[in-house]
Amino acid sequence: MSEKQIQEAARLIVDSPSTVALTGAGISTESGIPDFRGPDGLWTKVDPMKFASVDAFLSDPKAWWETAVQIAPTLLDAKPNAAHKGLAKLEKMGLLQCIITQNVDGLHQRSGSQHVLEVHGNLVNAVCIVCNDRVGRQYIERKIKKKQLPPTCPTCGGILKLDAVLFGEALPQDVYRQAVTVAGNCRLMIVVGSSLTVYPAASLPSIATQTGARLIIVNQEQTPFDAEADLVFHSIAGATLTTIVEAVHALRGKR
Repeated sequence: MSEKQIQEAARLIVDSPSTVALTGAGISTESGIPDFRGPDGLWTKVDPMKFASVDAFLSDPKAWWETAVQIAPTLLDAKPNAAHKGLAKLEKMGLLQCIITQNVDGLHQRSGSQHVLEVHGNLVNAVCIVCNDRVGRQYIERKIKKKQLPPTCPTCGGILKLDAVLFGEALPQDVYRQAVTVAGNCRLMIVVGSSLTVYPAASLPSIATQTGARLIIVNQEQTPFDAEADLVFHSIAGATLTTIVEAVHALRGKR
């Protein structure tokens, strides 16, 4: 990344009246969370059709939860990295209105971000498949310690599922509608750590640019939207966001 690109990114952010971030698995790899499809990705260790599909969950909830207990600590015990913190700083400065994330790890909230739309749900809460009530992490951990798998709903006794979207499930429509609205109203979208190949979330940059928004992409690999972007950084998210935020501070100090 060149100094010219960094300064241009800072100028776009400072001048934008409404900026939104879209984040994917690549923003969390620096926190020790593997992506899903890479050479060391989660799906090289766990068969996605035996864990990440709703059919697998419904066919054997106990086995599904036993796998979840092995996987979840890697995600839930991870710490926010410089990229998460960089976006949180932009929000605190009043320069980032919202984060739309494809991730289920909750790291944006733990970094201090307040306005986060989780279009694929999260692993922090669990939802009852019968009454749709939600419970928090502490309740689930108590059930796991007592080896009560699958955990059951305190309201109706139905089986609980972690509140992440599985293959075969629809996205939470209320959250996705908010994401579409936010993308359509923004003047700048910053994509961080997303391959932009998983739909429908990958359509959000198009929704933004079709209404005239500018586009910055920070992703180590190429994306299908690189040609449409104003700026593309094929670099590590943490270092890139840190440098951009520093440039934003400096630019605001001059104005």
